[in-house]
Amino acid sequence: MPDAAVGTALSSQLSRRRINLIFGTVMLAMLISSLDQTIVSTALPTIVADVGGADHLSWVVSAYLLTQTVTVILAGKFGDLFGRKLILQLSAGVFVGASAACGLSEDMLWLIVWRAVQGIGAGGITVTATALIADVVPLRDRGRYQGALGAVFGVSTVIGPLLGGLFTDHLSWRWAFYINLPLGILVIAVAAATIPRISRTERPPIDYLGIVFIALGASALTLAVSWGGTQYPWASPTIIGLFVGAAVALTIFLVVESRAPAPILPLRLFRFQVFSICVVLSFVVGFAMLGSMTFLPTYMQYVKGISATGSGLHTLPMVAGMLTTSILAGTIVGRTGRYRIFPVLGSLTMAFGLFLLSRMDAGTSTLMMSASLLVLGLGIGLSMQVLTLIVQNTSDYSDLGVATSGVTFFRTLGGSFGTSLMGTVYASSLRDELPQAVTQAGLDPRQIDPNSVSPSVLDQLTDAQRAPIVDAYADALQTVFLAVVPVALLAFVLSLFLKEVPLRDSHRAAATDVGDGFAMAGHEDDQRALQRAVAHHLRVQPPETFAEIRRASRTAMDGASAWCVRQVSIRQRIGADTGLAAIAARVRIPSAVLAPAFAQAVGAGYLRGDASGYQLTSAGQAELDLVETAFREWIGSELSDWGEGDEELDQALDQLARRLVEDEELPVPESAAR
Repeated sequence: MPDAAVGTALSSQLSRRRINLIFGTVMLAMLISSLDQTIVSTALPTIVADVGGADHLSWVVSAYLLTQTVTVILAGKFGDLFGRKLILQLSAGVFVGASAACGLSEDMLWLIVWRAVQGIGAGGITVTATALIADVVPLRDRGRYQGALGAVFGVSTVIGPLLGGLFTDHLSWRWAFYINLPLGILVIAVAAATIPRISRTERPPIDYLGIVFIALGASALTLAVSWGGTQYPWASPTIIGLFVGAAVALTIFLVVESRAPAPILPLRLFRFQVFSICVVLSFVVGFAMLGSMTFLPTYMQYVKGISATGSGLHTLPMVAGMLTTSILAGTIVGRTGRYRIFPVLGSLTMAFGLFLLSRMDAGTSTLMMSASLLVLGLGIGLSMQVLTLIVQNTSDYSDLGVATSGVTFFRTLGGSFGTSLMGTVYASSLRDELPQAVTQAGLDPRQIDPNSVSPSVLDQLTDAQRAPIVDAYADALQTVFLAVVPVALLAFVLSLFLKEVPLRDSHRAAATDVGDGFAMAGHEDDQRALQRAVAHHLRVQPPETFAEIRRASRTAMDGASAWCVRQVSIRQRIGADTGLAAIAARVRIPSAVLAPAFAQAVGAGYLRGDASGYQLTSAGQAELDLVETAFREWIGSELSDWGEGDEELDQALDQLARRLVEDEELPVPESAAR
């Protein structure tokens, strides 16, 4: 059964209660996956003090992001092949096992390795959970569910650092990982009970070579910038070899993508200036956002002496700024259709915010620190969501899925790369300044090990001893933030060349969904991407729209007969029981209440048979076809800005019309209402 048909049949047969149970499972899975991107940031100083390895601090975050980014591509295809339920449960199992191993870590290498494995599980959870929404939620309602699901990422950005701080201060940093065990096991158990197993007959093409070489290239490049100048000299054979290996892997990736039947990132997309600029800007947004969120708690705990919990609270101005401008930018774009100004202002504001962070030291007031974080958050929010909208509005239907996934892919990759690069700058600066500061403080260098010093150790020193060490940390972090300013300024220059094209009316509804801006890299085919856009569009339609479409179809069926015909049609098509008892059980209405409506439909010639089983007549099918045709004409007019004459798009619209008819909640027979 084709994917679209599977989703239609499934959403039509699941009760509202079961859909909500599945959605709750999906939301919980998404929450634990997205939380682990930021929950460790406030715990990192204590983790370093406990297991050592300050030189590799950034890899606790970047290893997770890197494997998550690559895994979503494979997980999406495997979900199509083996079913979402199995892949979600396997991914959650990997995530739970890796979380336990992270919590048991006794050295930094062990922690980084298991964080990478944890990212694999998180990637599978993210993409499979998103795809499940397309399988189980009726199309008309999907925009509302997608908005709530996307908002989980925004919520996790707010509470992640705070939870990490609370666990660190009141339990242990290990609980930032142990908390995933009961939640992950709950996801597996509830998924087993609520999510139906769906078999696929189609084998989606998988670009294995593309996935392998983009993973090798990105990993080698990230390792090179992470190790260069810290573990190895920049001119060492190891670093040069990593750069050469990255160049070779990425070159092979380009060759593979030019020949693959279903490439993960079609090279033709880069022929369009708008797409090319947007992915670079998205890379910079991820670079600045996740890199900053990783090192800000380090500044607060080492330089300002704020607790882990307090450092989580003090990052809220940045998150508030992101949320505020994301909502504002989306609303303005949705109303005006104009977007170019937002990446321009966003990148410039980001650069200014990073510059303000680079001026912070031990004497910076709380008000000034909060203002600096707010400015950075405002800049990130101005760009983050709008970039996704721009790509969606400049892509052909045939490239819609990969183009949308591409921009989020580059944002996540930017987060991984930025965290690693900022970690290199931090480790290099601290290595040069901390020993001198320890000597200046009159302490034995063996008392202050830069690979395992903790904020609590600094608290035990006198003011005179602590001052030079705090200044060393402040100088290192100032260098970190200042090093990112040129990257943001480069984004500003590129954004000036961004063209403004007319915004598709069908996307204006999606412009206000802040969750889309925070969502991590996903993988969806063109069908699901189109359905996603339509779901957002349907969400703003008044109920009268659908009643008018049915009237325009000129069907002779009344509401009760139409409801009965729809139920039988769906169940016939998927081979389900069409008897009155089965239908009554599905909609939770007594058979005796529904019997008169079905008798009326049989009497009118739309159905034949009896309570043991009904079949659609040619007259009933003809009336149903009228409704479907009317919906097809309406969809075609609403999505006329997607293009015309595209056979693939026409087929997709035909499927959407059928799905709308089947998902539409036609009136339940009046006798049932009584």
